[in-house]
Amino acid sequence: MTRPERSGKGPFRPEHVRPGDRYELSEGHAIYCAPTGGDGARRTVLGAEVLDTDPAVNESGIDAGYRLDDETMRAPDVAVGHVPDAGGWVKGAPPLALEYAGSGQDEEALQTKISQLLAAGTKVVWVVRLVGPRRVEVYEPGREMRVAGPGAELSCAGVLRNTVPVDALYDRSVAHEVTLRNLLQRRGYDGLDAVRREGREEGREEGREEGREEGRLVAMRDTVRALCDVLQIEWTDERRAWTESSSAHDLAGTIDLLRRDKRWPAT
Repeated sequence: MTRPERSGKGPFRPEHVRPGDRYELSEGHAIYCAPTGGDGARRTVLGAEVLDTDPAVNESGIDAGYRLDDETMRAPDVAVGHVPDAGGWVKGAPPLALEYAGSGQDEEALQTKISQLLAAGTKVVWVVRLVGPRRVEVYEPGREMRVAGPGAELSCAGVLRNTVPVDALYDRSVAHEVTLRNLLQRRGYDGLDAVRREGREEGREEGREEGREEGRLVAMRDTVRALCDVLQIEWTDERRAWTESSSAHDLAGTIDLLRRDKRWPAT
C-alpha cells in the first residue's frame, strides 16, 4: 500500500487518541498501527522480559504512548525508563526504545518514528529486523546507524547495567538465560554459577560442622569407656549401647558423674 503524501501538519492532537486506539500521531497525522504478527508478538515479549529484568531498570512498558510534542504521540514496542505508573500519555521520551520490524513494515514511517524519538530525547533505538538475516539496527543521536548481528552484544550506558545478546531478542531459550542472570543479579548474585558456589560452600560448611560434632561425640564415648576401664566398672552390652546412642549432653553428665562418684549412673 502506498502511503499518501502529506503536507503540513495534521488536525489531530494526542488528546484525540484514546488508550486502546490503534493510532499513533506524527505531526498531527494519524498513523494506523496494525495488529502484530505471531513472530513479532512472540519476540516483543522476549525483548520486554530481557530489558525489564536488567538490574538497572526500574520502569519499562509495552506500547506506552509518549507525547513527544503537541502534535506527535509515539508508542515504541518496548520502552525502557520513564514509564510512570499513571494514566494518560507520557510526556517526553523513553531513554531506550525497542522496535520489531516485520513483513509489511512501512520503512519511511519507521525512520520518521526513530528520528522523532531521538529528537525528543531517546538515547538509543534498537530495531530488530524480522525479515531477512537476523540483525539489530542501532540508532543514536548524531551517529551513523550501525548493525549488530548474531553473537553481538548490545549496550545502553546509563540505562542498562548488562549488555544484551542480539540472540536474546530472537530466541526464547537465550532470553530466559539472560532473564535468569538479571533476576539473580537483582538478588545480589553475579549469576547461576555464584548461586551454585554458595550452595557448595554451605554444604561443605554443614559437613564440617557435622564432622566436628561427630568427632566430639566419638571422643566423649571413648572417655566414658576409658573411665569405666580405669574405675573397673563393668562394660556391659547395655552400657555400650547406651553410650553409642546418647547425646553429647547425656555423655557429658555421665563423664562428670564417673569422675565424681566413681560409679555408673543409677537407672
